Amino acid sequence: MDKLEEIGREITENISNHKALIFSQFLGMLALIKEKMKELGVDYEYFDGSSTVNEREKAINRFQNDENCRVFLISLKAGGVGLNLTAADYVYIVDPWWNPAVEQQAIDRTHRIGQTKNIFAYRMICTDTVEDKILKLQERKRNLAKDLITDDEGFVKSLTKEDVEYLFS
Repeated sequence: MDKLEEIGREITENISNHKALIFSQFLGMLALIKEKMKELGVDYEYFDGSSTVNEREKAINRFQNDENCRVFLISLKAGGVGLNLTAADYVYIVDPWWNPAVEQQAIDRTHRIGQTKNIFAYRMICTDTVEDKILKLQERKRNLAKDLITDDEGFVKSLTKEDVEYLFS
């Protein structure tokens, strides 16, 4: 699996003494990444939607304060609200979500009061896949939202037949 190898390489070769958040919308993918981190000897924390408030707080505190804990694995949906993870300066979105705002919320976990570092955010997209289409759909969605906000005529009039066909293809 190329993504798994790539994320392992990124964490062991490129982030050095930095800290990284790794988001995926799929618990199965997070489980594979956990195994990869164990295999590589990388100390990490983890939570998903089933984690209790206490488990979340413990994981957050350890990631924020323990220099040995370099990676935080988080499900995309569970990581969208109420997190302040300024210890991280790398963010990896392992698989795209159709809604770009959800991804942006995940990236924003690092952009909080007290953040003093530059943030590097990576979306891991394989070309000519459904992921690639999702990325293109996100771009169209951004453009539609921009048109809706800036155009008093409404964005529906700007939709072409091709836009509608793409959305439902």
